Amino acid sequence: MIALPTMKPAAFIAASLAEISAMPDEVKRVFGFAIRLAQRGEKHPDAKPLKGFGGAGVLEVVEDYDGNTYRAIYTVKFAGMVYVLDVFQKKSKQGNKTAKHDIDRIKARLKLAQADYARRRPRPKTA
Repeated sequence: MIALPTMKPAAFIAASLAEISAMPDEVKRVFGFAIRLAQRGEKHPDAKPLKGFGGAGVLEVVEDYDGNTYRAIYTVKFAGMVYVLDVFQKKSKQGNKTAKHDIDRIKARLKLAQADYARRRPRPKTA
């Protein structure tokens, strides 16, 4: 018998669900697939650690479509959960670099994810 991989729940922080819903269908498919893989404990081939977040806990997937660049940022650093932090069309003129205001928004949303995770986590029973 083949065991199916267990799926971690995905939570969309702030406006990230609306943001991904507004993307072109081709971009939504790529980002949805990346999130689904993360829910299974796997990594999308194009997912890479986002610089400035200390390791591989915050990942980004970049997709080019119709002359535009889109990014999805998610974290797998909380056991048993995938948090989608941000999805946006890159408008920066700084090459590959993520703009400071985008990084600041992602950091704020990461804090929201941390607070949500703390609320969800079962508390140890005390005597």
